Amino acid sequence: MIDLRNIRKSYFVGDRELPILKGIDLSITKGEFVVLMGVSGSGKTTLMNIIGLLDKQTEGDYTFAGTSVDGLDDERLADMRNTYIGFVFQQFFLLPYLDAIENVLIPIVYSKKGIKHPREKAKMLLGKFGLEQRIHNKPSQLSGGEQQRVAIARALVNDPEIILADEPTGALDSKTGGEIMDLFQMLNEEGKTIIVVTHDPKLATFGKRLVRIEDGAISEDITT
Repeated sequence: MIDLRNIRKSYFVGDRELPILKGIDLSITKGEFVVLMGVSGSGKTTLMNIIGLLDKQTEGDYTFAGTSVDGLDDERLADMRNTYIGFVFQQFFLLPYLDAIENVLIPIVYSKKGIKHPREKAKMLLGKFGLEQRIHNKPSQLSGGEQQRVAIARALVNDPEIILADEPTGALDSKTGGEIMDLFQMLNEEGKTIIVVTHDPKLATFGKRLVRIEDGAISEDITT
């Protein structure tokens, strides 16, 4: 699914170059559960943005789902994101004036997949995550864990092959965070490719593979 070769990323402040990623080689195959771990400033968020087609590398080659993404325009990249990737973020990003099922339905507006019976699918996903009695609640009426479950259902409604989660438990207590990671394990067992980006070493135990980023390079890549 994902093949990164000698990926480098720099930002420039005036004439000064600030290297963030320093030659990343990483392949992720369909069905893996990868925890991408690093402290703040290690480069993990920049790498996540490149993997998720939200940013482009300065140097190197990136092949995603059999297609070289180098040189693709923003519209094509957006199409690939909407087709293949579901995003889950630390801050949930639910729209406060929509209820749970309406929030889940948002990605379908931008989808070209032609999802049949989208409302029924959204309701099914919310029920799968124990929210069948909460589908008409606004985000302010939901706990943090419930909001993150809605966000995961939203990420799944277009049936993506990859779930890319950025610090998905960062705003949750440890018990609720563990429950969210259990959901990712369940989705992985159902065939989804899961990539969790985190600074929390406790989350490494939930994945099947740990990739550690230090100072813009991979320092460790092990099967757990």
